[in-house]
Amino acid sequence: MPPVTPPAVLILGGTTEARALADVLAAVPLRVISSLAGRTTKPLLPRGELRIGGFGGADGLAAYLREHRIDAVVDATHPFAAGISANAATAAAHAAVPLLALRRPGWTEQTGDVWHRVPTLERAAALLPRLGRRVFLTTGRQSIAAFAGRDDCWFLARSVEPPAPPLPRHLEVVLDRGPFGVDGELRLLRAHRIDVLVSKDSGGDPAKLDAARELRIPVILVDRPAAGAAAGSVAEAADWVLRTVAGR
Repeated sequence: MPPVTPPAVLILGGTTEARALADVLAAVPLRVISSLAGRTTKPLLPRGELRIGGFGGADGLAAYLREHRIDAVVDATHPFAAGISANAATAAAHAAVPLLALRRPGWTEQTGDVWHRVPTLERAAALLPRLGRRVFLTTGRQSIAAFAGRDDCWFLARSVEPPAPPLPRHLEVVLDRGPFGVDGELRLLRAHRIDVLVSKDSGGDPAKLDAARELRIPVILVDRPAAGAAAGSVAEAADWVLRTVAGR
């Protein structure tokens, strides 16, 4: 009698939630494969198997799902990773593999916040310098190019690795990896005389928003792309995976 192979789950990862989900699922009899885009040279690694690099679009991903007999896919990429999320939806449909999106909730405006929500990075750049000229840019290193034409502002950007051109003329980059506390964010904002914060509504730790509220700094918040049904926590996603592959 041939050996019974455990169900295979592909996690499209790169986020804290993706690593936590891989850790949870690796503790049960599942084959857990985490896929990273490979844009960070020293990523934090999850438990289980690891795959690094692109798939070659939706068709390539669908072929991978069939070839490796994937039983379920969890899209736990960044909420703004619209390209891979679209490819995942198309590939899963073509390969007839169940798909779940794991998305942490976005931020909720609180009393004292001065938020300006915009649909795109380009709209965020257009609001400057009307709201401020010393900008703390926390949209990720791949999004800095959208602000390259704003020669009338000074930017402080924070990322894990150096950003690639095009970049704003007046830019200082801080290389650091979170989590960040409120006290540290307050020191950073004060030291650089920041008068406006730009961020994507990616959810998670709100320390920079708490600091901006305390200093009464306006925030330009880029809304996340519309998404279909999604789990809002690692526990919900793990439960979905176990229920989905139980009847395999």
